[in-house]
Amino acid sequence: MKTKYILALSGNDIFSGGGLYADLATYGRHQLHGFVAVTCLTAMTDKGFEVFATDSTIFAQQLDSLKDVPFSGLKLGLLPNVAIAELALDFVKKQKNIPIVLDPVLVCKESHDVEVSALREELLKFFPHVTIITPNLVEAELLAQKSIQNLEDMKAVAKELYDLGAQHVVIKGGNRFSQELAVDVYYDGQDFHILESPVLSQNNVGAGCTFASGIASQLLLDQPVLEAVKEAKEFVYQAILHSDQYGVKQNYDQS
Repeated sequence: MKTKYILALSGNDIFSGGGLYADLATYGRHQLHGFVAVTCLTAMTDKGFEVFATDSTIFAQQLDSLKDVPFSGLKLGLLPNVAIAELALDFVKKQKNIPIVLDPVLVCKESHDVEVSALREELLKFFPHVTIITPNLVEAELLAQKSIQNLEDMKAVAKELYDLGAQHVVIKGGNRFSQELAVDVYYDGQDFHILESPVLSQNNVGAGCTFASGIASQLLLDQPVLEAVKEAKEFVYQAILHSDQYGVKQNYDQS
């Protein structure tokens, strides 16, 4: 079987629960050869958990180094600022006929409104060029500029994001509306699908990264988009179930 190459544009999680570590572990679990272009570093400092964007010149050089690799798919994670996002978008536009998953991590969602607005506008530019976007509730609200208070709001915002150019949308609802079920909404421009799984008490750090990388992996394995989402949701459920104090575990024992 021909080896398939998949690239993550994602950040370093110093505790190895999410980010590029979750991406590579997920790719390996699906027998894919994973590559990473690092968008940022992180550290726990006196100020808390801090994100340090990769210098844009270095990030551009990373992408240039990978220009001749025949990638079969791409996953976009944490893009910490507009400069990194612009370089990532240029790279995405050069890819032809491969599945691309955008996990629109708004790292500055607790920061100044001007920063949020600038990054939001940049992320919206990706929508026509990617296969699916995977925002959580907060990210979906910021991207659509609408409040989500219930399941019907999730559907309305999913449609809004589709209307903004996304081909497929899955909004991760988590347990905001139920302490028993983690509810996600998938929309492809025609039909809504409600995806549910039991809420787990275990550590879920890295679940969002694993979900997006799981979808990308399934798409490389020729699954239709909705099936890829369903398979990834089950994969994340098991990864959370087997998590430790630092995050979810993709390489859980299947026996």
